[in-house]
Amino acid sequence: MHGHEFTISLGVRHPSMDPSRITQALGLEPGHVWSNGQPRTSPTGDALPGNHRESYWICEIAPRPKFPGERGEVDRDLSRLLDKLRASGDFIQELQRSGGATELLLTIFAHGDFRMELPPEMSSLLGRMGISLSIEVKSGQASAPRAATQ
Repeated sequence: MHGHEFTISLGVRHPSMDPSRITQALGLEPGHVWSNGQPRTSPTGDALPGNHRESYWICEIAPRPKFPGERGEVDRDLSRLLDKLRASGDFIQELQRSGGATELLLTIFAHGDFRMELPPEMSSLLGRMGISLSIEVKSGQASAPRAATQ
């Protein structure tokens, strides 16, 4: 068994931007979106009190492996994503100037000890683009593969 599995998600928050504009500008299909002022709902669709105070857009770039032995490579998947985001650099800068934020979330499901290195060129590119990198480590949670959903 490998020392870890991971997921990579890209999230965008903005005070008022229409999530469809984010989808169009980034060329990625989000898994979840909501707009500023939209009524809040639970994951099952039940109404919750209040309205969303900002727009939110999230896309799972590298999902967690579904089968034993299946494994992606963090540096390869991050590199591909950064190449794609580089083409949207003007939009990401506009998003930030108008009060928005872009976050790359790397979630690691650890089976044991492991080491991961983020090359300086990736760190530098994230910084120049103004994209935050959050790393979340969850230990002992990768023992069974997830069931494939249809």
